[in-house]
Amino acid sequence: MKKLNLKDVLHYVEENIGTFHQKRIAGLNDLKLKRVLSKKNPYLFKAKYILTAQDIINSLTDAFISSQEETIFGDWLEGLAIFINNKVYKGWKSGIPGIDLEFDKDNIRYILTIKSGPNWGNSSQIGKLLADFKTAKKTLRTSNSQLNVVAVNGCCYGRENKSDKGEYFKYCGQKFWDFISGDPELFTKIIEPLGHMAKERNDDFLKSYSQMINKFTKEFANEFCKDNGDIDWDKLVRFNSAIKI
Repeated sequence: MKKLNLKDVLHYVEENIGTFHQKRIAGLNDLKLKRVLSKKNPYLFKAKYILTAQDIINSLTDAFISSQEETIFGDWLEGLAIFINNKVYKGWKSGIPGIDLEFDKDNIRYILTIKSGPNWGNSSQIGKLLADFKTAKKTLRTSNSQLNVVAVNGCCYGRENKSDKGEYFKYCGQKFWDFISGDPELFTKIIEPLGHMAKERNDDFLKSYSQMINKFTKEFANEFCKDNGDIDWDKLVRFNSAIKI
């Protein structure tokens, strides 16, 4: 084990956080109004008494963007975790399907699947996690039958009161960052670097966001508003839910 140098982490964040912001903007540019509309509940808009095209656009795009950003940033944090673990334990990005990180510590091979937060999966997704861990253990023991392999579901934020899940361990928040780095306070130390040039990059995002809102509002009004300006709810619901012939 090598003691983590926080300057390495700061440098990594400064060099790579731009990727997260670039993907945020790219995600906006790739959005298509009808694709987003087809995935949202039109009845909810009516029930909430939404009367303007812009209110509908803001509601559906904000929800879509929030979900997309969670995924993008989760992937980015996974990269940060692997970088940190490599510096301390010489861990590596796993080549085994379903496994994100491998590292050796105290004669144990740890295999990790890294998620953003603790409430990431339903029962079928948890089942796939267990299957991935089982396959990974079998793969690793094919070349070394004596290898002691321990599976871990790591979560970048949150808490998990019961870490031992039987077939694997689940470490969240402080416990996860401590586990991969040996530094119990790392979970707070990484928060400031993540704000590197955040205002400047967010200004670029807001410009793209505003352009998208204006473009989508105009497109929605042309497609789903009547001549008097009212939303054509019948047309909207039919677009979203009618049987295709």
